[in-house]
Amino acid sequence: MTDPPLPAAEGPQPGARWVTRARGLAIDIAPLRTSAAYRRLWIGESISWMGSAMTLIAVPIQVYDITRSSFYVGLIGLVTLVPLVGFGLVGGAIADAVDRRRLLITTQLLLVVSSVLLALQALAGNRNIWLLYALAALVSAVVAVDAPARRSVAPLLLPREQLASAAALGQVVFNLGMVLGPLLAGLVIGIGGVQLAYAVDAASFIASILAAVALPPLPLAGGGTRAGAASLLEGFRFLRGRPTLLMTFVVDLIAMVFGMPRALFPELARVKFGGGDRTIGLLYAAPAVGAMAGALLGGWLGRVNRQGLAVVLAIAVWGGAVVGFGLSPWLWLGALFLATAGFADMVSAVYRTAILQVATPPELLGRLNGVFIVVVAGGPRLGDLEAGGVGRLFGPTVSVVSGGLACIAGVTVAAAFGRRFLQYDARRPQA
Repeated sequence: MTDPPLPAAEGPQPGARWVTRARGLAIDIAPLRTSAAYRRLWIGESISWMGSAMTLIAVPIQVYDITRSSFYVGLIGLVTLVPLVGFGLVGGAIADAVDRRRLLITTQLLLVVSSVLLALQALAGNRNIWLLYALAALVSAVVAVDAPARRSVAPLLLPREQLASAAALGQVVFNLGMVLGPLLAGLVIGIGGVQLAYAVDAASFIASILAAVALPPLPLAGGGTRAGAASLLEGFRFLRGRPTLLMTFVVDLIAMVFGMPRALFPELARVKFGGGDRTIGLLYAAPAVGAMAGALLGGWLGRVNRQGLAVVLAIAVWGGAVVGFGLSPWLWLGALFLATAGFADMVSAVYRTAILQVATPPELLGRLNGVFIVVVAGGPRLGDLEAGGVGRLFGPTVSVVSGGLACIAGVTVAAAFGRRFLQYDARRPQA
């Protein structure tokens, strides 16, 4: 006599529930499956950004080795901010006026030239700080033209419902470079000096050039808008009437200007934590570790609808983590706080990007992304100047802690005046 059949299990088994939860946490890679062109662009950018992240570390290290001053490291932010602002706005207008594929190819070639010049000056033993500043400004100007065009491509290749996932994938690219770039920079600089780091950066752009060449034609919405003053004013007029979009820029500026301590990393690594170039690399990499971990486990990001509120909370966490870093007596604890700050910044960046791309018409994507780039890249440079200046007057610890507290206070005040931003719902988006 056979045994009676076992009763069917009611509901999912515990193991199945864990698998389901894990899948729900894993990052959504649907954009990579949907569009081969987007996939190639994503891979190419991943490789080239790795090299660029090495240059971001090599320049401050070279400046500090020449001057032995965090103030001059912070001054890099000022000398790169001016071309970033000017060319970022112009670059956005150009992206709405010309073939974005050709524009991306041109800017990538110019970045190769810039990296080669950086390598040559380091190889020649340059001790002229102003020459180094000039080359850093050149890189900033080219990036400012490249970035609005690059950020305008995803909405043309992907359906609207995948843009938040694409923003998270973009965070993976950015933070993978910021994790491995500084660590590789410390290793490469230790082997062959900063000139080798600059040379590796130049070679890495081959991948992004090939990806841009393989892009399909990207016709301009409405036939394009001729770049010029009228084009720029049209973008600002659109932005002025969208308080939610404006608030995404305001809160990010608050976070980056007051709560960005990276200009102090070389001094803190060598004086407070007693380390060398590898410790500097670790401090630069720690925020990106937290951000990348959050992005890879960010399957939940697309399920949050109160995106404005999420941005405000994330920036408050960023400020608190920066305060914790400033007060940390041990390197491991400081790195943990920086990783927490990076996770919070990733959440803020994903939702600010999604709000912008959903609310902006295709014909204005270049110009609005130009403003976005000016804020996102310009804010940290102002933060470098603020952190370096306060650090010189009162010491690096006071600079870090006071900046984190100012960040929390500033975003709290902004939220009090931006109730509409707090109420923003992705299911019923109102810019």
